[in-house]
Amino acid sequence: MYKKIINRCLVVAGLTFAFAACKTPAIVTKTENRVVSASFNGSQDTTNSARIRWREFFTDPNLVALIDTALTNNQELNITRQEIEIARNEIRVRQGEYLPSVGLRGGVGVDKVGRYTLLGATEASSEMKPGKEIPEPLPNFVGGAVATWEVDIWHKLRNAKKAAVHRYLSSVEGRNFTTTNLIAEIATSYYELLALDNELEIVRQNIEIQNNALKVVRLQKEATRVTELAVQRFEAQVLNTQNLQYGIQQQITETENRINFLVGRYPQTIVRNSQNFNNLVPATVQTGIPSQLLANRPDIRQAEQELAAAKLDVQVAKARFYPSLGISAGLGYQAFNPAYLLKTPQSLIFSLAGDVAAPLINKNAITAAYFNANSSQIQAVYNYERTILNAYIEVANQLAKISNLERSYDVKSREVQALTLSITISNSLFNSARADYMEVLLTQRDAQESRFQLVETKMQQLNAVVNIYRALGGGWE
Repeated sequence: MYKKIINRCLVVAGLTFAFAACKTPAIVTKTENRVVSASFNGSQDTTNSARIRWREFFTDPNLVALIDTALTNNQELNITRQEIEIARNEIRVRQGEYLPSVGLRGGVGVDKVGRYTLLGATEASSEMKPGKEIPEPLPNFVGGAVATWEVDIWHKLRNAKKAAVHRYLSSVEGRNFTTTNLIAEIATSYYELLALDNELEIVRQNIEIQNNALKVVRLQKEATRVTELAVQRFEAQVLNTQNLQYGIQQQITETENRINFLVGRYPQTIVRNSQNFNNLVPATVQTGIPSQLLANRPDIRQAEQELAAAKLDVQVAKARFYPSLGISAGLGYQAFNPAYLLKTPQSLIFSLAGDVAAPLINKNAITAAYFNANSSQIQAVYNYERTILNAYIEVANQLAKISNLERSYDVKSREVQALTLSITISNSLFNSARADYMEVLLTQRDAQESRFQLVETKMQQLNAVVNIYRALGGGWE
C-alpha cells in the first residue's frame, strides 16, 4: 500500500516538475509590415535599371577602371569579406553542437589507499593467487573512446544553426551593400573631380579676360579717360580670380586622394578626360515598381536576414525552458599493468548513460535571455520596416531631383549665354565711354559665377543618376 502511495507521489512530483520546467513567460510579439506603395510616379512599368550591371551602366573607361581596381583593393570591402568567413565558420560551430561528439581518451596514474579504509581493508581481505597480489601503490592505465550527444528534442540547436545561416547570408548582403555604396561614392567623386577641372579652366579663362581688360583700363588711364581707382579695381578683380584657382587646386588634390583612398592605393594622379563635361548626357534610369526594392536593395535583404535570425533566436531562448536530454558513452581498456591493458574481455570497460535536466527554480537568467531575444526580434522588425521606408524615400527624392535639375540646367544654360554676351557688350560700351567700369566688373563676376553654377548643376545631374542607381539597388551584382 505504502509502495503505491510513494509511486503516485513520484508521478505527481514528476508531472509537476515537467509542467513547471516547461512553462514559459508571456511575451508581446510584432509582425513586420512588408506593404509598400504601388508605384513611384504612377507607372506600373517593371523595367528596372538596378538590373543593369555597373560595367554597362557607367560608360567612361577611366571610371570603370577605378571601380574595377577598388573592388579588389578597397580595405573596407575586404574587411566585409572576412566578416563573411567569420559568419560561415559560425555555421560550422552551430552545426557541430547538435551532432554527436566523439573523442579519444588516454591516461596514466598511480593510487595508494590507506590500509584502514574501506577500500584498503577490502583489498587486504580479498583472496588473490600467489604472485597475483594487488600492487601497492596501484598503477592505472586507461585508453578508449568517449562520446557525448545532446538530443535536440526541441530543435534548440538546429534553430541556432539556422540563425547562424541567416546571419551568414546577412553578411553577404552587407558586402553587397558596401559594394553598391563604394561604386556610387567613386562615381560621384569622379564627377566632382571633372567638375573641379572645368571650374579651374573657367577661372583661368577669366584671368586672361580680366588681364586683357586691365591692360585696356591702364591705357585709358594714360589717356586720362579713367582714374587710378578704376585701374586698382580691375587689378583687385584679377587678383581675386587668381586666388580662386588655388582653392580649386586644393579641392582637386583632396578629391583625387579621396578616390585613391577608396581605390586602396597611395596618392597619385587620377586619369580622366574633363573635356566636354557640360556636354555629358546623364543616363536614363528606369525605376520599376517599389516592390522590386525588396529584392534589389542589399540593405533590405540584409535586414530581412537579420529579422529571420532574430525570430529563430527567440525559439532558441524559449527551448531553454524545456528539459534537455543528454547521452554519454565510453568504450576502452583499463588495467593496473600495461601487459594486461588489451586483454579482452578482462580489461574491457564501457559505459552508457542518459540524463534529463530542466530548470525548476531561479530561472531568472533564461527568462531574461528570452525577453532580450524577443526585444531584439522586435528591434529587427522596426529596422526592417525603416530600411524599406528609407529606400523608397531615397528613390523618390532622387527622382524629383533629376527632374528639377534638368529644368534648372536648361535655365542656367540660357543665363550663361546671356551673361557671356553681356561681357562683350559691356566691354564695348566701356571702351566707347558709354558704360562705367563697375558695370564691366559686375558683368564679369556674374558671368563667372553663372558658369560655375552651370558646372555645379551638371555635376549634380550626373550624381543624381548615380544615387538613384544606388537607391534602386544597382551595382552589387
